[in-house]
Amino acid sequence: MFTSQNKKQVFYYRVLLPVYILALLLCNNKASAQQSSRLIRNWQFLKQDLGGIWEAVRPVKEGNPESVPLWTNVTLPHCVNARDAVDPDENYYQGPAWYRTQLAIKNPYTNGRTLLHFEGAGQKTEVYVYTTKVATHVGGYDEWTADITDAVNAFLKQDSLVKQFKGKVPVSIRSDNSRDLEMIPSDLSDFNLYGGLYRYLNLVYTPAVSLDKVFAEAAADKDGKTGTVKVRTRLYNPAAVTGEAEMTLQLLDPNGKELQKISKKSNLNGDYRFDELKVNRPQLWAPETPVLYTLVTTIRTRGDNYAEQTKIGFRNFEFVKHGPFLLNGKRLLLRGTHRHEDHAGVAAAMTEQMMRDEMISMKEMGVNFIRLGHYQQSRIILNLCDSLGILVWEEIPWCRGGLGGDVYKEQARRMLTNMIEQHYNHPSVIIWGLGNENDWPGDFPEFDKEKIRQFMKALNDLSHRLDPSRKTAIRRCDFCKDIVDVYSPSIWAGWYRGIYTEYKEVTKAEFDKVDHFLHVEWGGDSHAGRHSENPDKSLQNIKASGAADERAGDASLYGGAARASKDGDWSETYLCNLVDWHLKEQETMPWLTGTAQWPFKDFSTPVRPDNPIPYMNQKGVVERDLTKKEAYYVFQSYWTNKPMVHIYGHTWPVRWGNEDEEKMIKVYSNCDVAELFVNGKSLGSKKRNSQDFPASGLRWNVPLKKGTYLVKVVAKKGKETVTDEIRFEYQTEKWTKPARVELKKIKEEAGIITLQAQLLDDKGVPCLDAMDWIRFGSTGDGRLLDDLGTSSGSRYVQCYNGRALISVEKGKDRVVVSAVSGKLPMAFLDL
Repeated sequence: MFTSQNKKQVFYYRVLLPVYILALLLCNNKASAQQSSRLIRNWQFLKQDLGGIWEAVRPVKEGNPESVPLWTNVTLPHCVNARDAVDPDENYYQGPAWYRTQLAIKNPYTNGRTLLHFEGAGQKTEVYVYTTKVATHVGGYDEWTADITDAVNAFLKQDSLVKQFKGKVPVSIRSDNSRDLEMIPSDLSDFNLYGGLYRYLNLVYTPAVSLDKVFAEAAADKDGKTGTVKVRTRLYNPAAVTGEAEMTLQLLDPNGKELQKISKKSNLNGDYRFDELKVNRPQLWAPETPVLYTLVTTIRTRGDNYAEQTKIGFRNFEFVKHGPFLLNGKRLLLRGTHRHEDHAGVAAAMTEQMMRDEMISMKEMGVNFIRLGHYQQSRIILNLCDSLGILVWEEIPWCRGGLGGDVYKEQARRMLTNMIEQHYNHPSVIIWGLGNENDWPGDFPEFDKEKIRQFMKALNDLSHRLDPSRKTAIRRCDFCKDIVDVYSPSIWAGWYRGIYTEYKEVTKAEFDKVDHFLHVEWGGDSHAGRHSENPDKSLQNIKASGAADERAGDASLYGGAARASKDGDWSETYLCNLVDWHLKEQETMPWLTGTAQWPFKDFSTPVRPDNPIPYMNQKGVVERDLTKKEAYYVFQSYWTNKPMVHIYGHTWPVRWGNEDEEKMIKVYSNCDVAELFVNGKSLGSKKRNSQDFPASGLRWNVPLKKGTYLVKVVAKKGKETVTDEIRFEYQTEKWTKPARVELKKIKEEAGIITLQAQLLDDKGVPCLDAMDWIRFGSTGDGRLLDDLGTSSGSRYVQCYNGRALISVEKGKDRVVVSAVSGKLPMAFLDL
């Protein structure tokens, strides 16, 4: 049965939310649907440089020498490094690449402007119309526009070219992610600097004079009695058209009803400010009620109208000095995570649907805060944060390496300006991040802390000048922590330093050192599908102090003091214990502003080639393809209200131990009470108590014999009941070292075959704790579904409990798959 509250939640998520998000995304486009269109199809791609722009546009007949190099057909968004970022055998490609297409230009406005609006492209970009370079941009994450009007008009005046290209206009774009010390972010960063047109590219038509930016500062007082909106606009008038325009501003309530309307005459130059708008008793924006109002700004010039719709929200926030975070006058514990723009099979080129699925999955985990690491992210993500009710810390990519020269600094200032101006109106944003790990040297012979401090001060001043309403922040640069409004030290209790039971003590000590504290980045790596019967064993060798003293070398898998990140088992079991402890402690820290676990989803990185999935940071609570790990449900059990229950071990098919040995079965739930059934027999009910570690007291020690077990849980919250069940084998046979690899088919669906490679000892007993490496290969009519950066999507991967999975897309003819581990005989399977 559903309560009325939960019926509302279901209706919101299943019915209202998808419709509302779609409407929101359409409304936030730079122009209306008629004026702006995404350029998705009819693109060709070349993963190398050209000798010059002429090679992209010269007449070519099939088979002629001019047809080389060969281009491939692609759709946008597209990432140069869609697959090679996680290739286990080579570095990812960093260099130039080209895209080309032909556009039918039909601008409806007399003397209008034709624009290419880039939502992001990495990392340096050049735009050509035929052979004319029309724009360049440096920076892989901010939005920018190439005005191609003049070049298009010049091209269309040449009849021979118009005939050659059949009335279409050739557009070529060079993308380059080559290594460059005078660019941010540093190539020492723990993420890939992707290349390509990996965000949406739009063809936009505007009148001769249009709106470049609308800046709307919406706020409410603490009591929510009054809302105010301050609005200013910036015109786009590249041809310096003179005269007068009529500017109209409408404020619509969440139902679309007009509340206020202002119309005034304006000169066609500079910014224009409207009188402050006031709303009595506005509906307040908050994570539980992400209510959005709409501003419609219209400019009328010489018979042309141009309108832009802007979503705003009324809210009031405060970081109390040496205290908690307040939203709309009440304490809100920020329950956060992080996001990198990265996904299996496409890398940074995530579609709108992929982004929506990811953000809704975060919200369903209970997230109300996110740090977007470590760069400005897609407008789609910010729109989703607004509509879902997720507060945001967004930052520029000044990340690691030190401080470069004038070109480097200018890029940082430009990207900070662009980020603030482009995402100024989003009610979800509360913090502008100025840097990450700026205490990490390496890119320059000089590492001068005072120069870094001076530049950090300059960025801090710039941020407050551009946007006085929001806070500034950095993470892990102690010698700059007094400069910004909010500081996050590096605390990795139980992973890079110390043990997880130190978390509260260490956090309180760091909290007391600054006026405003917010702990971002905590957690640990887990290899999806790997489970442990004794996950905390490695902690006995770890020094229980200094959890806030993380250093650069701690992320290495080699050398240094004992630490879970190097000496632990990287099991999901350990991560669940670590997360469980952190979350239960946070409930007893009334002074805490909040935290953000690092990160929501596994992502690729060039600096971790030796991880169980090479080139993957595996700290996510979901895999790179959004497959949930067990830790996801630990968060859900603490952070959500909708009744849920989850038995630990859905990806743990075989447990092991002695005959009649007691094994703990853990249940994660936000329900009041849960009853466990093993092979149909009730083992009793237990009440949830968040301070009873682990699993909030919902754990049963069950003696197991060799055989098959069906475990079911029935949990209740009020009048609602939820259930979950798992099935597993219990193995009592002891094993020795691996002696052979067994390869077998375990599933086939829609032409995709899933295979399992398993390590067995010389007696054929599965080696259930083996962490050896497995390498898959194939020959014939089929291909491995690898280079995905997931535990079952890599051709070279560490075993999880003595096994590894891979899928094969089979053709019509024969395909043979191989699996090998170290010096063991290679196993083959003929499909």
